[in-house]
Amino acid sequence: MFSVLRPFLFNLDPETAHDLAIKSLKFNPFPSKMFEVEDEQMLNIQLLGKNFPNPIGLAAGFDKSAEAYNSLLKLGFGFVEIGTVTPSKQFGNPKPRIFRLEGDHALINRLGFNNDGMKIIKARIKSDRKKGILGVNIGPNKETKDQKNDFCLGLKNFFDIADYITINISSPNTEGLRDFHDQEKLIDLIAALNKIKKDNAANIPLLLKISPDINNSHIPEISDAAKKNNISAIILTNTTNGNRDKLTSEFKEEEGGLSGDPLHQISTNMIKKFYKELDSKIPIIGVGGVNSGKSAYEKIIAGASLLQLYTGFVYRGPSAAKDIKKELIQILKYEGIKNIKDAIGKGI
Repeated sequence: MFSVLRPFLFNLDPETAHDLAIKSLKFNPFPSKMFEVEDEQMLNIQLLGKNFPNPIGLAAGFDKSAEAYNSLLKLGFGFVEIGTVTPSKQFGNPKPRIFRLEGDHALINRLGFNNDGMKIIKARIKSDRKKGILGVNIGPNKETKDQKNDFCLGLKNFFDIADYITINISSPNTEGLRDFHDQEKLIDLIAALNKIKKDNAANIPLLLKISPDINNSHIPEISDAAKKNNISAIILTNTTNGNRDKLTSEFKEEEGGLSGDPLHQISTNMIKKFYKELDSKIPIIGVGGVNSGKSAYEKIIAGASLLQLYTGFVYRGPSAAKDIKKELIQILKYEGIKNIKDAIGKGI
């Protein structure tokens, strides 16, 4: 069905098409049985104190305001991450702010954390009880005078309702956000968040989402800060400001974060570097150019325990997770691997 609808959807402005997809998903149109695959138990993995039915997750950015997460879980995803959620509702950057680079199988976005704000979003989650693993990605408002405090407000609001919280310090579309990659500033932020956890006797896993544009010198610093300060997992990576030279689309010079195929090798290389530094002490969630069983497997053998996609979902449609699971199981069988956990870091 998606192959029939895709030309129509891709003739629409990308943000209009996205809004239409969210509205359609609200009706919960698909039975979950449609998206199950044979031998899916090969993809089961225990992580963050949870049993993930499979490692294929939907990244933050698609369901920003928690409007369709249960419908998305029914599409066969092992988990869904909503957000980025800010303390106050905000519109984001002026439109147009999403661009399809079809020839490059990529997107560029400069959305700027458009979302309904944490109070509305929490009420929405409470009224539509999650039917799977749900992560909440938090960040600061654009006009805030204290970005660290905005992160603290996000954690205070969601620690009792999410399965994990992602600290998003890596979007290229919020000024000053990536400064938190500095080790001193990062440790200060994590310490403030850990204090909130302690004060509330909360065991919520804290995840850190990293930019692909950091210098190599930041990798051991961030890894060390994560290991010493109770970070439960690292998400590698967010979108990139660079890597435009080989793109063919007319939109390649648009300002914003680039995602999709051109990010695949960049994020995979970053996973390999962090995997060596983390020394199996902290798991990695791999993001960037995941759109097939092959690209998923490449990230897993590079060191990722879980995966997320966004652009691959836009291009492959509702069956994306199912197709990737099926392809990944075929690869595991070919390689003689009984469970996905046995493939993690196998290529290092």
